Amino acid sequence: MGNYLKIFGMSKIVGIDLGTTNSLVATVDSGIPFVIADANGQRLTPSVVHFAAANSEAIVGHEANRVRLVKPAETVYSVKRFMGRRGAEISEEEKSVTFPVKADNAGAVTIPIHGKNYSPEEISAEILKKLKCDAENYFGEAVTRAVITVPAYFNDAQRNATKRAGELAGFTVERIVNEPTAAALAYGLDKLKEKSKIAVYDLGGGTFDLSILELNEGVFQVLSTNGNTRLGGDDLDRKIVERLKSLVVEAAGNSTSQLLHSSTLQARIREAAESAKIKLSTETEVEIALPFLTPDFSFSYKLTRTELENLTREIILRTRQHCLRALADAKLEARDLDQIILVGGQTRMPLVRKFVGELFGCAEFEEVRGGLRMGTEFHKAGGPQLNTSQNPDEAVALGAAIQAEILSGGFKNVLLLDVTPLSLGIETFGGLMNVLIPRNSTIPVKAGELFTTAMDAQREMLIHVLQGERERAKDNWTLGKFTLQFESAPRGVPRVGVQFEIDANGILHVLARDTKTGKEKIVEMKSAVDVDDSAVQKMVEESVEHAFDDLAARRWIEAKLKAQETLVATKNALTSCADEIEKDYAKKISAAARVVETALATESSDGSGDLNQLKASVLALDEITKPLADLLMDKAMEAMLRKRGLIQ
Repeated sequence: MGNYLKIFGMSKIVGIDLGTTNSLVATVDSGIPFVIADANGQRLTPSVVHFAAANSEAIVGHEANRVRLVKPAETVYSVKRFMGRRGAEISEEEKSVTFPVKADNAGAVTIPIHGKNYSPEEISAEILKKLKCDAENYFGEAVTRAVITVPAYFNDAQRNATKRAGELAGFTVERIVNEPTAAALAYGLDKLKEKSKIAVYDLGGGTFDLSILELNEGVFQVLSTNGNTRLGGDDLDRKIVERLKSLVVEAAGNSTSQLLHSSTLQARIREAAESAKIKLSTETEVEIALPFLTPDFSFSYKLTRTELENLTREIILRTRQHCLRALADAKLEARDLDQIILVGGQTRMPLVRKFVGELFGCAEFEEVRGGLRMGTEFHKAGGPQLNTSQNPDEAVALGAAIQAEILSGGFKNVLLLDVTPLSLGIETFGGLMNVLIPRNSTIPVKAGELFTTAMDAQREMLIHVLQGERERAKDNWTLGKFTLQFESAPRGVPRVGVQFEIDANGILHVLARDTKTGKEKIVEMKSAVDVDDSAVQKMVEESVEHAFDDLAARRWIEAKLKAQETLVATKNALTSCADEIEKDYAKKISAAARVVETALATESSDGSGDLNQLKASVLALDEITKPLADLLMDKAMEAMLRKRGLIQ
């Protein structure tokens, strides 16, 4: 993307997640949010700052993190915990860091290094300067405006301190946004129905919090938040490190115990522990190798996921009380929630996901709309949805970028070279064409949209690029096809951003990106502008001639997909509740389902049918199955309570 032509009508606003452990900068390009990588291709920047000498330029990020254990007194980490706070507010436990902290009663917190007292804002500004530089390298121009996120529980002083840090870094801070709100934006939850309630479970490297939001007129309101500013992935790493140290002593004898005080060795063990923890989120066991701890001793150990979970379970369980308090403060029960979203790298752990799912009684959601295109209507199947569709490390930054894009008003082309003669789009489920760039759009132009899957366990998505003005894909021209692979997941979970860019030469570049992993594929298509005039004229004339038929076909296909999903859901519900419902009621439901099937059978060879009959039959089936849906929800709640031992 960095080599592509970028034209902006106004200065770019970036979104920044200024985190306790890691920080990120993100942007939105033609409707697709993504995190900007640094010169080494790394998207996460450790929130670590090292000062090598007095008046020397600060070292930030991965390089600073590497020298953290070697020169701890000159390396600052987790400074976010001190932002906007007075000395009297800092506990002794919080002061127990490896760098000096001066916190005198009513005075501001300072960090004395090399004879200079740094404020937390100044340290944070160094992190923000690094992110600013990464963004400017990507855009090739100055970036001076930003949206920065903060925890929902930050008070005015802490928010002002964050804004001040941004200003010290050279930003105009356009807005301070709550982290759970940003995460909800990244997950697309602003498209849910009014009064939807969402819980954001955020377990990062150094902190944990649970926030409950409610959607009101497109705006998220924080109903409650609770957490622990000293609970996170660092605690999990510490448990693994302690275990490895004991195993080293056991294997090599007590003579190595003194060796374990070596800063270099501690750094090696800590790095190995963190790496093993990350790998065990996707693997069941991992080999930890620490060669040549001494000239004649090397250590290796096979750590299993089960052992990791036994080591860290107590730490994960400590989040439970904060979740329950947040629910109580919001005067809600878990069943009142619509979705639970996971934020923070530690939520990749299977143990964490299982714990959260059981704590909140999560159940799967099914999309009401079928098709490749992302739907926004969901129905409950017994509890809130555990939504893991976004990269937990990047969700907050992506949401900040979305908020920034809203504030900036989007991209505006200032160069008029040509126009697209025909619309460009992709084929979606059901054989329809979804237009991304309408005909007569000026070029250069970019446009993008997020899509999802329509089938369970789908591992790839076919991107079928089309040009034309007809509603159905088969009636338009094919420009090309390619596939994007991703992890197997339930339907509706993957999020794939598809972006079209027509450059100044009229060449179409198509990008498909898995928003969870960042995996992407860019394909150059043939010229989207150099089309024979007579062919264009014929396509436009055909679209006008068949306009009513095409529109009817689209409406029929969309209604058919919904009807088919409703029939499947009804059949599954009847099977699940066969022993709990009266036979006469089951017969009525089956009869209503047959009416839907009869309406579907009206489809003719040209792909259309009796739309009114189909809609009416589906509406009738929805109405008659309401008691069945209530029964399903009651069964799910009973099963959850029984599983927790609350009922016999």
